[in-house]
Amino acid sequence: MLEYHKLNDSELTDLVRKSDELAFAEIYQRYWTLMYMHALKMLQNEEDARDVVQELFTTLWSRCQTITSSINLSGYLYTIVRNKVLDLIAQKKIRTGHLESLALYMEEHHNKTLEDLAEREMMQALDHEISQLPGKMKVIFQMRVKEHKTYKEIAEALDISDKTVKKQVNNAIKLIKPKLNGFTGWPLLYYFLSR
Repeated sequence: MLEYHKLNDSELTDLVRKSDELAFAEIYQRYWTLMYMHALKMLQNEEDARDVVQELFTTLWSRCQTITSSINLSGYLYTIVRNKVLDLIAQKKIRTGHLESLALYMEEHHNKTLEDLAEREMMQALDHEISQLPGKMKVIFQMRVKEHKTYKEIAEALDISDKTVKKQVNNAIKLIKPKLNGFTGWPLLYYFLSR
């Protein structure tokens, strides 16, 4: 049986071009949090950032057969997110000040290759640290980070209290944070997790 989590982006992209839903699910798992953090940086609004990321993956699936095999997947996803953010701003006619600050942000981050690599490295390090967590804490933290569930949803799924979920997430963060402090994207991820 094919182990999708062991495939690189290029191999996954080739499978997605053939409408392989499991390859698409792996890309979704691999990139959802990174794309959400990227959209959140630009929009400063969690709901809008979630909507943009949802649209990103809808677009990816609808265009799957037209994706070229030589595509840089992370660059392609970042570009779609950026364009969707700009579309959203145009639709909402967000105040001029925010638009100007976004333009400045886009200009400063035009060449994001190094930052993108740092974020991917951070996510790989995060995955490793999650795998080292004790049993129940690991399950809860994975549901929060990988499945993007709220405290309430996790509590209901595991038949435990919201307080227990929050405590386990906070304990996991305390264990993981010292090991990821060197990564520039960690403060934003911490903000996302502690909401």
